[in-house]
Amino acid sequence: MDEKRIYKPLEEYSNDQIKEIFKRNNFEELARLPLSLGMIHTNWKFAQDICVMLSMNESALIRANAVLGFAYIARTNGKLEKHIIKPIVLKELRENHEYNWRIIDAIDDINLFMKWRISKVQKY
Repeated sequence: MDEKRIYKPLEEYSNDQIKEIFKRNNFEELARLPLSLGMIHTNWKFAQDICVMLSMNESALIRANAVLGFAYIARTNGKLEKHIIKPIVLKELRENHEYNWRIIDAIDDINLFMKWRISKVQKY
């Protein structure tokens, strides 16, 4: 891993600030957004919907962080919509090889906090 890690506290964003982040399309902001939403945002459904949108991003890191955002939502709110989340998580598990370890960690947390049984066995 060549990326330099800089640890910063997650920011709380208003809905207007979130819209601005999407308009700016700044990689670093988009990469941090699902983590912030999952840990801090008070509306779990809104946070889930934004993470779903980010799970379609071209960046493997942003997609992996979107899945991690789901895990944070599960941890902080105990709510996720399985019929929406599970297919996204399994797709990333199959296709996102670069951040596979992050996806597996997120699955562990989702399974723990939601009492689900998403398999981490990769089927190619």
